[in-house]
Amino acid sequence: MVKIIQKGNKVLRQKAKEVAVKDIGGKKMADIIKKMTAALWASPSGVAIAAPQIGEPLRMFLVEASVFDKRGFTDEEKRKKRPPVVFINPQIARISKNKLIMQEGCLSVDGVFGAVPRSNKVTLRALDEKGKKKTVNASEFVAQIFQHECDHLDGVLFVDRAIKLAEPKNEK
Repeated sequence: MVKIIQKGNKVLRQKAKEVAVKDIGGKKMADIIKKMTAALWASPSGVAIAAPQIGEPLRMFLVEASVFDKRGFTDEEKRKKRPPVVFINPQIARISKNKLIMQEGCLSVDGVFGAVPRSNKVTLRALDEKGKKKTVNASEFVAQIFQHECDHLDGVLFVDRAIKLAEPKNEK
């Protein structure tokens, strides 16, 4: 099982490196995508994961396919029949000035949640797992995911942007 790197590990605070176009579609990238998928699917509450979260300082992330469906999440069995959507070398091309305060959590900051101001709309440009260019316009929840994951690639965690955090209570 692939372990998700937790807050405090230096890889989460580094700026991730661009993926060389010549490496896209190769065995190494396929293996990383497979590890990221396994880590994401092992976490029932996860909707996306960035490569640094599994210890790979590369500019890429995956998003659950069901996030893009109008009907939302499906059950666990159906979830695993559809591979996550791959974003390599993503760049936010446009971002709205209008912000929403959104609740966030993170697989690398286990048990902590917070209110984070995020732009309501973004346009993301990236490459897919075959190196094909794609542009995705997103709003609200998907825009939030894109911003959260791009932050990971720049060494920023949601707790750095949160205006209010709720941490689990320590039991004695």
